[in-house]
Parts: sequence; structure tokens; C-alpha cells
Amino acid sequence: MFREVARKKQSLEMSQIVEILNNEKRGVLSVNGENGYPYGLPINYWYNEENGYIYFHSGKKGHKIDAINADNRVSFCIYDEGFRKDGEWSLNISSVIVFGKIYPVEDFDSAMEICRCLSLKHTSDIEYIESEIRNFGNVTQCYELRPEHITGKIVNEA
Repeated sequence: MFREVARKKQSLEMSQIVEILNNEKRGVLSVNGENGYPYGLPINYWYNEENGYIYFHSGKKGHKIDAINADNRVSFCIYDEGFRKDGEWSLNISSVIVFGKIYPVEDFDSAMEICRCLSLKHTSDIEYIESEIRNFGNVTQCYELRPEHITGKIVNEA
């Protein structure tokens, strides 16, 4: 059902994929948007290595939410900052693409714990995180992406 990486030599090992999922802070979530147009948006995320799910937080309405409610099949692309080999201008970038289905996290306490974990990727200021949860937790929706297929590869932009 899903395609494998065409250039096998560029494929990343699962340990490298997990490293990217754990270390990068943002990716592009793509949903099936209105009128058949894809809708991709940059978004913060948290990867839970224990269950292999990827989590997002969001407001409770908007284009993304409408699209997810209509069709919960999504793809999520994450890529690192890349590196240059000595004397070369082009970047070598590692990327991961996750295909799966996304579901709302219904349990409020679980959703707020997800928000904490996601926030800790960006700041260690616990007081700030707890303040945000107190002020905005009731208008926040968390989503869980359950991967069905994951690929990773390294490419040279030249």
C-alpha cells in the first residue's frame, strides 16, 4: 500500500529515524484539504518513543480541524538542519515522512500531559508551561498521529 524509498542507499536506519523524531522540534503536517487540495502546515510536535505515536496541540476549530474531521489520513514530514561536506556548497538533509491516521486525544489530563511534554522540547520554564496550561488548556485540543508507514532518507540538494 505504501511505497518504499526508491534509492535504498539513501535510506535511514530506524535508529536514525527515531533520533530525528526525538530531536527536531517542527515538521509539516499535511491533511486532505477542501476541494481536493492538500493542506500542509508547519507545526510543533512531540514524539513518544514508548508507543511510537506523534502528538500535536491545536485550537479546536479551523481549516486543519475541519480537514482532519473529514479525513483523518495524514502525512507528516520532519527534516534536520543538514550539513555541508568540507568544500561543498550543497546541504545533505535527513528527512522522515510518516503516513498514518490522526485522532483527537479525548482525555483532558492526558492531553495536558502531552502539552507539557511538547512544551519541554521548547523551554524548560515549568512555571510558564503550567501557566499556559491553566490559561489555555480548556481551549486546546491534542491530536495523536498513529503511524502506519515511516520512511527516512538522506539527500543531497545538489
